[in-house]
Amino acid sequence: MNKVEIITALDVDSRADALEAVARCGVCSWFKIGLQLFSREGPAIVEAVRGEGKNVFLDLKLHDIPNTVAKAAKAAADMGAGFITVHAAGGRAMIEAARNAVDGSETQILAVTILTSISEDVLRNEVGLPETPEQAVDRYAAQSVNAGAHGIVCSPKEITIVRDAVGSGPYIVTPGVRPAWASKDDQARVTTPADAAKAGATHLVVGRPILGHDDPAEAVRLIEEELNA
Repeated sequence: MNKVEIITALDVDSRADALEAVARCGVCSWFKIGLQLFSREGPAIVEAVRGEGKNVFLDLKLHDIPNTVAKAAKAAADMGAGFITVHAAGGRAMIEAARNAVDGSETQILAVTILTSISEDVLRNEVGLPETPEQAVDRYAAQSVNAGAHGIVCSPKEITIVRDAVGSGPYIVTPGVRPAWASKDDQARVTTPADAAKAGATHLVVGRPILGHDDPAEAVRLIEEELNA
């Protein structure tokens, strides 16, 4: 099995806090910049994290007409983002446009299937899809990879569904894992890094268990130890 990469989520509000977190995370080589931080700091924060020799997962979940998404994806590639997210719901033409825009660069397109905040009731009665979340994830994952996405973002409980849908090649990036040693924060059931890796994940997005640890570098080491056990 290829090495499973840890991505530390920079869910902070400022450049100073972000770069302090990067410095404190030791050997961790991937960092997620999402809407919260990017909206405050813009492209400069991507360039700053890249300037520390780190890889950036730019999680903006692009969803617009194909031409607009293509231009945004190209901008992300020009910034040096390693991963950029698009919404699978944007459709084949949008994903193809994003993929074409980054071809020739090191930027990889990840499609987000169904947000974990979307329940079956919301999916059916508000979004209007006549499917369970699991059925929609399966369909979106296969459709997205066929349209050129390099990988999929999904919840830990959907890793097996996605791996079955897309085969062994594409990336599967999953948030919401909780190390075995970390506080469960009143959650009775959690997915550990080792469980996610065994199910087929290639990258694990971890936030609070790392940044909330007294020694973030030690937290990264403990997660890697768990993955290699």
